[in-house]
Amino acid sequence: MNPCEIARSLKQFWSPRIVAEVNDSFVKVAKIKGEFPCHSHEDEDEMFMVLEGQMSIELENQTVSLKAGEVFVVPRGVKHQPVAHNECLIMLYEPKTTEHTGGLVHENARTIEEQHAQR
Repeated sequence: MNPCEIARSLKQFWSPRIVAEVNDSFVKVAKIKGEFPCHSHEDEDEMFMVLEGQMSIELENQTVSLKAGEVFVVPRGVKHQPVAHNECLIMLYEPKTTEHTGGLVHENARTIEEQHAQR
């Protein structure tokens, strides 16, 4: 599997695709651009890795900038807003219980079933 190729093939921004399972976690890829809603995951940490491009993660009192090859873990319960000014490919690692938007009702929210089927 090539995560970059899978992420490039995705048709929609902010619609992750599950590409692997590791113990009780999913490995996902996504193509992102623009701003995702600010949200948190009360019980789960979330790892972001940039595969191509650049993104930032806006936290309450800091902004973390990431470029290709860099990783950041958002601790559980921390409000965060992912942002990519240009198209960016990312990989996510998160527990299977993680809701896409942390339970926030939003048009970009995807169920686990949708994340299995996305392309």
